[in-house]
Amino acid sequence: MTLGQKLSFVAGAGVLILSGVFLNSLSQTAQADNQSSIAQDASALVKTTLAQKPQSTIKIAFPSRADSTDLQRKANDVARFLSQELKTPVEAIVSDDTAAVEALRANRVDMAFLSSRPALKAEQLAKARVYLAEVRPNYSGRYTYSSVMVVRKDSPLSSKANAKQTLEQLRGKKMAFTSPTSGSGFIFPVGALVKQGLVPSRDRLDGFFQQVTYGGNYSGALQAVLRRQADVAAVSEYALKPPYITAAEANQLRRLYSIAGVPAHGVAIDDDIPVRQRTQIINALLKLNQPGNNALLKNLYNSTELVQVDHSRHLQPMRDALQQVGIAP
Repeated sequence: MTLGQKLSFVAGAGVLILSGVFLNSLSQTAQADNQSSIAQDASALVKTTLAQKPQSTIKIAFPSRADSTDLQRKANDVARFLSQELKTPVEAIVSDDTAAVEALRANRVDMAFLSSRPALKAEQLAKARVYLAEVRPNYSGRYTYSSVMVVRKDSPLSSKANAKQTLEQLRGKKMAFTSPTSGSGFIFPVGALVKQGLVPSRDRLDGFFQQVTYGGNYSGALQAVLRRQADVAAVSEYALKPPYITAAEANQLRRLYSIAGVPAHGVAIDDDIPVRQRTQIINALLKLNQPGNNALLKNLYNSTELVQVDHSRHLQPMRDALQQVGIAP
C-alpha cells in the first residue's frame, strides 16, 4: 500500500468514526426530544382529562339589575329547578357584572347571566362564551334591542332625513348619558356620533356638546331631561317604561334617534365545563321556556324566553361599537 493510500484509508476511517459519533449524538438528541414531547403530550392529556371531568356542583352568577327585586330568592328557585333537571347540585350566587366576570376568571362560578360588554370581558379573561340570549317583549329585535336618544316632547329637536342631520342637531346641546360603561347609554350612541364624523372619540365629547353629564342609571339620565337639566338622554328603549320612569313621565318624552342591534343579555358558560355537561345545562335552561316553568325565567329579569345564539355573531355589534369609540373590550 502506498503512502497516499494509507493516508486516504486513515482519513476515511476517521470520517467513519466521527460520523458514528455524530449520528449517535443525533440519536440521543432525538430520543431526548421524543421523551420531552411525550411528557408534554401526557401533561396536556392530564389537563384535558381534568377539564373534561363533569363539575360535581354547578355555580351560577346572577348579576343584580335595576329592574330585579328579591333576586336571591328568585335565583335560588331557578337553581333548584336546574338541580332537578341535571341531577347535580346547582348554587345561585347574586353579584354584579364585574364580580361575575372575576368569579368566572377565578373558577369560583361556572356560568353567569351577563350583558354584552361583560360577556366580552369574560371571553377575554375566562374563555367563557355566550350560548343563550334573553328575549323580552319590550326588545324591538327579540334578542337585540335599541339604544335611544330621548328628548322632551316640546323640544325643538326633531328626527331628520338621515342620521347625520339628526345627530348634527346635538352640537352645543346638553347631553345626559347613562354611564361611561353603559352599552346603550353611552357606547352605542357615542359610536354613532363617531361613525358620522361628528366627534373623533369618546374623549373629545366636550368639543361637540355644551355639557356632558352621567345619570348613573337609566332613570337618572331620563330625569335630567324631564327636569330640563339636559336636552337629550341616551338610554335603552325599554327604560321608557316603569320601573325606570312612571307612565306620566314617559308621556312627556319622545325618541329622537334609535340605534338598533344592541345585544341582549345572555348566559355565558366557562369553557372548563365539558361539552356533554354544557349541552345538558343548555337543554335544562331551555326548559325554562316551557309554560309550566316559564314563570321562573320571567321572575328573574322579566325575560320571556332563552334562545341559542352564536357567541361571536351575537356580540359583534358590541365589538364594533367599542372599536368606534376607542375602548378595549
